[in-house]
Amino acid sequence: MTYKIISKYIKDISFEIPNAQTFTMLEKEISNYKLNFDIKSSPLKNDVIEVDTILKLSPSSDLKKKMLCEINFTTIISLENIKEKKELEKIVLVEIPQYIYPFLYETFIYLFKQSGLQNVSIEKKVDFQKMYEEQKND
Repeated sequence: MTYKIISKYIKDISFEIPNAQTFTMLEKEISNYKLNFDIKSSPLKNDVIEVDTILKLSPSSDLKKKMLCEINFTTIISLENIKEKKELEKIVLVEIPQYIYPFLYETFIYLFKQSGLQNVSIEKKVDFQKMYEEQKND
């Protein structure tokens, strides 16, 4: 199972605190947001694929004032000697997100700090292997 990361970059960031009321309540209500990941891949050319790892904060439905935070981080990889679909799935859904998550995490924290919110945090460790296994069992 071999691959090489050719490039990685932020494809898109959506970060919106729509008003002062949302801003003032955010540090207290951040626990009402859930961290979600969406991982997508698409072929670019022979043995080169694009992997989008999307981190999104989703508010609970009972929140009246909601902020938007979504970061799409793209990784372009070249594959070598991948023989099985299962092998490719594990690279795309576990190994690449696991590798780039520290970049996503730092970007996320930076956005909140630059917005004046110092006490907002998310899980520093995410178990992509566990998420992959849970998804396969659904």
